[in-house]
Amino acid sequence: MNAPDAFVPHHALVTAPSAAPTRWMLVLHGIFGSGANWRTFVRRLAEAQATGGADRPWGFILVDLRAHGLSQSPPAPHTIAAAADDLLRLGDRLGLDIRGVMGHSFGGKVALAYLDRRPAGPAGIERGFMLDVDPSARPAGESGSESPGVLELLRAIPQPIASREAFLEAVQAAGFSRGIGEWLAMNVRREGDGFRIRLDLDVLNDLLTDYFARDLWHVLEEPPAPAGVEARRLHVVLGGRSASVSPESRARFEALAARAPWLSVHVLPRAGHWLHVDDPDGLFDVIRAAL
Repeated sequence: MNAPDAFVPHHALVTAPSAAPTRWMLVLHGIFGSGANWRTFVRRLAEAQATGGADRPWGFILVDLRAHGLSQSPPAPHTIAAAADDLLRLGDRLGLDIRGVMGHSFGGKVALAYLDRRPAGPAGIERGFMLDVDPSARPAGESGSESPGVLELLRAIPQPIASREAFLEAVQAAGFSRGIGEWLAMNVRREGDGFRIRLDLDVLNDLLTDYFARDLWHVLEEPPAPAGVEARRLHVVLGGRSASVSPESRARFEALAARAPWLSVHVLPRAGHWLHVDDPDGLFDVIRAAL
């Protein structure tokens, strides 16, 4: 039972009109993002469940992970483990039958930590999707991730900012694409006569530090408990053009999938790190077929 003041992340339920889901999947965004980043993609999945005549249709829970979106001012510590524990409290609060988790990048590591806390038996997690996430512990500078540079940029931009366009120009001047700028601009809000970045950058720094320090390969490599071997299926989806997952980890994924019946690896050749933006149809086909 949750204490009345226990931190529970903000969330939104996504289902098709008139649908009656019998099981639910958590959807976890990447660093600096929010659940809203995945709303369009997940709504498409929900509608496909409804029109495809699924025997046990899925509903989806878009989560704003701690210190993102509307999930502000979480208590310390700010770690992957704490973010996973937030999801356990959310599940208790909702009282829904949560049987799946899907996470992109930072959210993928939170998904692995959540899987580590949930059994794989008849009442446990049935489907897990890790989207372009490297489970390894690596120095941030060797990760291929733009996130540390983005954090430095956000710290350096003077506030208040004159306009959203001025924010976009600052992002592009630092060498990032306009697409990255528009994504980050979802965190920029008008305050008084200007705009401010509504992110707690110190908390995000703690989360990123723990993200790069945490190794969660064991969640994928250890077989589920005997009762869950048939029930749990885990899927790793990688962008063929992404630098966020190292060549060593890609090879390790493939070797593991060759011997582990609970794990499948899928590569979207045209996609970079942003799978749902670069190849939404390819990602949709993989996930829909695996549900």
